[in-house]
Amino acid sequence: MAVPGGSEVGKTLGNTRQEPSVHADQQKEVDIYRDTPVRLLGYANELGEAFRSLVHVNVVRLTYAVASAYVLADTADKVVKADKTKCTDEATHRRKLLATAADTLVWQALASVIVPGFTINRVCALSLHLLKRHSGLTLNACKWTTTGIGLSCIPFIVSPIDHGIHALMDRTVRRWVPPPPPPE
Repeated sequence: MAVPGGSEVGKTLGNTRQEPSVHADQQKEVDIYRDTPVRLLGYANELGEAFRSLVHVNVVRLTYAVASAYVLADTADKVVKADKTKCTDEATHRRKLLATAADTLVWQALASVIVPGFTINRVCALSLHLLKRHSGLTLNACKWTTTGIGLSCIPFIVSPIDHGIHALMDRTVRRWVPPPPPPE
C-alpha cells in the first residue's frame, strides 16, 4: 500500500523515505501510517480473506474492522496535518481539508481494503473450488493450500493495485475534488 500521491522512487533509509534530491542529513518526517509497521494494519483484511476457509466469518469481519480503522486513522492524521498549514481564507482552508480527506479516504479504502480484499477473496474461492474438484486432496488439505495460495498472492497484488488506484483516482476523484491552490 503506497502513499497516495507519494513517490515510489524515494530512497528508503531506515523507516524514513527520502526523495533523491534531498540530502541524507535532511530526512523527511516519519509518517507512522506509511513508514512504520503500523502500515501493516492495512493488510489485515487480506490476511482474513486468505484464512476465510479456516476461521469463523467473525474473524474475517474483525480483520476488515482493523483495516478500516487503519484507513480512518490515516485519513484523520492527514487532515490534522493539512489543518496546520495556513491558507488565504477560510473557504480555501475548508476546501483543502475536504480534498485531503477525500483523497486519502477514497485511496486508502480502495487500495488497502476493497480491491485487495476482493482480489484475495476471489483467488481463494477459485483455488478452493478447483482443488476440491480436481486435486484429490482432503477438504482440510484443500483449505490449507487455499490459505497458502492467498497469502502468497498478497505481495504480488499490492503494487499493481496501488498504481491502478492512483490512475483511477487521477481520472476521477482528483478531477472532481481538485486540490486547493498552494498556501501563500
